[in-house]
Amino acid sequence: MTKIADLRALTPDQMSEELLKLKKEQFNLRFQAATGQLEKTHRVGEVRKDIARLSTLLRQKQAAA
Repeated sequence: MTKIADLRALTPDQMSEELLKLKKEQFNLRFQAATGQLEKTHRVGEVRKDIARLSTLLRQKQAAA
């Protein structure tokens, strides 16, 4: 779980990169869940919430610019 203060310090380009990384992780977690290999089931929710946080902050920065 990423702290919101750390995310606010990022530039929009860094936010986009982090968002892409989280979406890849989400895909991998869903794939593991489908094949029965997922051990940390709580991580799915954490990644989903991190994606939402990052998307919201990215939209706010773009609207402010």
